[in-house]
Amino acid sequence: SINGKCFDWLLISRRSCFRAGVRYYVRGIDSEGHAANFVETEQIVHYKGSKASFVQTRGSIPFFWSQRPNLKYKPKPQISKSVNHMDGFQRHFDSQIISYGKQMIVNLVNQKGSEKPLEQTFAKMVNSMANGMVRYVAFDFHKECSRMRWDRLQILMDQLAEQQDE
Repeated sequence: SINGKCFDWLLISRRSCFRAGVRYYVRGIDSEGHAANFVETEQIVHYKGSKASFVQTRGSIPFFWSQRPNLKYKPKPQISKSVNHMDGFQRHFDSQIISYGKQMIVNLVNQKGSEKPLEQTFAKMVNSMANGMVRYVAFDFHKECSRMRWDRLQILMDQLAEQQDE
């Protein structure tokens, strides 16, 4: 109940059975376009007979890469050089568009250091796909929100506002 108005709020998460695994051991996609550790979360609001739903998905960056555990705290990501990334990448987003419609990609990885090549490759692949149903936004979460500056998330929210309203 908010301001005396009662409503139902449901939160449902569904984890994909494809490419499930623990962090660092399972990354990227397979040849069918299934992203590692993919989760769909749906929020449903029911108020006076009306329903609204918002679906958010998350998963590993959808191209072929790995991050093998070693003695370092955070192993360096390795992007595969021996495969055609675009086939699986295209399959992944074709499936996403069929299931959910227009896509807004929000990439929160570091845009410097060892994660920089992941962000650059992801942006390049989205641009080369040239699909008007897919939009890409990179936001360096660790840089922008370091030292618990959560107010900096407003920068991201402003970037997404128009598409979220759609």
